[in-house]
Amino acid sequence: MNFFRILIVAALFASCSKTTDTVNIQDLNRQFIDAWNNKDAAKITNLLADDAEFLQGNTHFKGKSEVAEKWVRETLPTLSDLKTNVVSSGTDTQTAYEAGTFSVDVMPVNPSDPHAFGEGNYILLWKKVADNSWKLSYAQLEDLPVQVKN
Repeated sequence: MNFFRILIVAALFASCSKTTDTVNIQDLNRQFIDAWNNKDAAKITNLLADDAEFLQGNTHFKGKSEVAEKWVRETLPTLSDLKTNVVSSGTDTQTAYEAGTFSVDVMPVNPSDPHAFGEGNYILLWKKVADNSWKLSYAQLEDLPVQVKN
């Protein structure tokens, strides 16, 4: 019976002791979205982990420099007004993720082209790195076909 009481007390202490080392995932993603909407490639690149990965359909970029060059710098000028709708998120002391849906305006290549919009699903995975800062480690997008904006 004493063992059972000790087990209950231990469980209560464990469940009541919350770690303060977790991060606010909404703040991390707000920094990323704000940098994207402000077309701040340097800030976005600074938010990337050295081993960052980006996956979209059959496209897969690995490493901070490749992700920064082929996803951020090449895509940033063509998109605006990125918005997300969070469906799921979670954090612990080393990782944080957010998943949901996104929408974005797609800029016309030529002035005579129509404006368009894109939407789909996303997941952003962040990790705490050696200097205790949080970096975007993995981004995955699943797009629907781009549509002409009315």
